[in-house]
Formats: sequence, structure tokens, C-alpha cells
Amino acid sequence: MRKRQNNIFAGIDWILVLFFIVLIFLGWINIYAASVTNTSGEILDFSTRYGKQIQWIGLSLVLIIIIISIDAKFYERFSGVFYIASMLSLAGLFVFGTSVNGATSWYNLGFSSIQPSEFSKVATALALANFLNEPNRDLSNFKTQLSTFLILLIPAVLITLQPDAGSALIYFSLIFVLYREGLPAYYLIIGFLAIFLFLITLTLGFKSSIIIIFSLITLLIVYLLNTKKFHLNREWPKVLILYAVIGFFLFSVDYVFNNIFEQRHRDRFSIVLGENSDTKGIGYNTNQSMITIGSGGLTGKGFLEGDRTQGSFVPEQDTDYIFSTVGEEWGFIGSSAVIIIFIAFILRIIRVAERQKSKFSRVFGYSIATIFFFHFMINIGMVIGLLPTIGIPLPFFSYGGSSLWGFTILLFIFIRLDADRTYEW
Repeated sequence: MRKRQNNIFAGIDWILVLFFIVLIFLGWINIYAASVTNTSGEILDFSTRYGKQIQWIGLSLVLIIIIISIDAKFYERFSGVFYIASMLSLAGLFVFGTSVNGATSWYNLGFSSIQPSEFSKVATALALANFLNEPNRDLSNFKTQLSTFLILLIPAVLITLQPDAGSALIYFSLIFVLYREGLPAYYLIIGFLAIFLFLITLTLGFKSSIIIIFSLITLLIVYLLNTKKFHLNREWPKVLILYAVIGFFLFSVDYVFNNIFEQRHRDRFSIVLGENSDTKGIGYNTNQSMITIGSGGLTGKGFLEGDRTQGSFVPEQDTDYIFSTVGEEWGFIGSSAVIIIFIAFILRIIRVAERQKSKFSRVFGYSIATIFFFHFMINIGMVIGLLPTIGIPLPFFSYGGSSLWGFTILLFIFIRLDADRTYEW
């Protein structure tokens, strides 16, 4: 092993850096297109949204220099401190936080606001990587499974209580990282089954879904009895438990949806499931976004030529709905190019994660790949009407300092860890 050189840029994966630069540039010009009100205005007008984004990008460059200047081992050694500090910052919102759009997710600093949930992703990914890097951490062991689930559950619960259920989903997505590191596959099967039962219950209703599901289970048991692969006299307790668990789950879905979910959440699910076409109320944003994307056609209307974007038809177009600007001004070809760039970027992260010699670095790499992928998938799915509106930003595209810095920190800590993979610590 070689000792690390004094050059902080030694070993840097410049392909990932190039992806970062391209995504930041593309994101900013779309924020400019979505927020400019006077095409003759100054680009460096820091009173505008696009001007503020330039400031945040500049501060991101400072963050990058700091991150890659710090010894890579520092992120592993202090991951527990980062995690605890991050959880305290999330809990502190309930006392000192400011509500925006119905969610107490921000600290008002006077000159700006900061959203700690964007930084807690970094802390959680580091904590998860550090925990799994400890000797004898076997994810086939129930105690280890319980501990890892707890690391993910604490921030997810704190963020859900804000309430910001959309951001909390990102933490549950990290179960795919655990699967990569040895978590038994039946956890994923149970997860997908739960999602299926959830959607079936919402679509058909509690009574219809329980009749259909229980009938299917009964037919399966009859089939297994006929093939002599199943002995009911020995397995009947498991059958009863299966019926009880699924019945309770279906009942809980119905109860939570009708008694705990707010009306706006119920409306959004109803729209996605096709039970409601409220294009003037709760579904207005998504409907306008879909119209705006469709109006771009094959090649788009051209930069700053999107009449719907310039007319502010889509609310929050420079944040959650920034992809609708891409669709209108760049068309199908430009939108496809952005999607391809994102996919290539995520695949590059996975490839770099696979070459790590440290388990800590590999787990962290897979964690950020998962976070980027789910943000990308959910945001675009939301904008084109395939998923409910849940307020998930598109990495490096959506306006906002907290999300930009959070994604930048995630990426460049990983780049820093990767740069040290062939050096002694």
C-alpha cells in the first residue's frame, strides 16, 4: 500500500466530478428558465431565485474543497457523532422549527433557512456504513438486523412527524443496501408484498381486498395439499397466523388511510389510482406539469421559449416540478438525455462502490447510489403523474440550498473515500 500524497486531488474519480458539473450546470439553466421574469435581467442578480442558486453553488465549491481536504478516516471515526447531532437537529425542529407548506422541516436563520433532513441522509448513510463495517456484523443475524433497521427508523419517524412522509421514504429505500450486504431476500419479498396489499386495499376497499386475498391463500393451500407438499395437520398454526397477519395489515391500511392520513394525502393517492381527476384542486400541479411536458413535443420549444413555463402555469416549477421545464423547452429528446445522464451517473457510483477495498466505503457508496436513484425516480414519477406528489427534489436540479449541499456532501465524501482506496490510513 502507498502512503497518500499531499495533493488533495490525487486519486479523485474525475468521471464522477464531471457528472456533478454537468448536472449542476443543467440544473441551474433550468432554474433560470423557470424563475426568470425578464430575459434581459442580470444573471448575477442575487435577489432572484437563479441568483441565489449561484450563491449556493459557489458555497458548494467551498464545501467540496473542505470535504476532500479532510482525512478520509475522519468520516468513519466521527460517523456516530454526525448521526447523533443530526437526530438532535431533527428533534429540535419540534421546538425551534419553522413551518413551510404545512411541514415543520426548517430552521429559520434570518438570512436563510435550512432543512436538516437533507443533511441527515449523509449522517444516516455514514452511520449505517460504520455499523456494518464493525467485525462480526452479520445481516443474517436478527440482532444485527434489528440494529440496522433502528438506524434507519429513527430519522424516518422524526421526519414523518414533521410531517414529511415523502422524505422519510428515502430512508426505507436503504433496505436495498442491506440486501446487497447480506440481508435475507424475504425482507424484500415482504416489503413488495406489503406495497401490493396496500395498493389493492386502496383500489378495491377493505372488504373486497380481504375476500380476494384470503380466497387466493385458500386456493394456494388447497393446491399444496393436492401436491402433498403441505400437511395441514402440522402447519395449521402457521396458516392461522398468516391469515391473522394479513387481515390485520389490510385493516391497518384501511384505518390509517381513512383516519390518520390527511385529506390532501388521500386525494393524491386517489388521483394516482385513477379514482379522482381533480385537475383544478389537489391534482392541479401534476396536471399542469403533464400538459407542460407534453407541449414540448419531440425537440422542445427552445431555451426560454416555453410559454407555459414563462406563464408560470406550474406551481413550484423551479423546485419539485423542475423536470417539467426540461420537458417543455428541451422536448422528449432533451428529457431523455437528462434521464440517461442520471442513470449513467448512478451506475458510475455503483461501479466505483464495487471497487472499494473498505466495507465502510462500499456500503456508503451503495447508500448514496440508492438515495440518488430514489430521489430521481420518485421526482420524475411525480412530475409525469405516475406517483403521488410528495415533495421530493430532483438532485442538483431543484432550487434550494439545503438539497444542493446535502447531495454535494454525499457525493464528495464518497469521492474522498474512493480516492484513498489504494492508500494507507
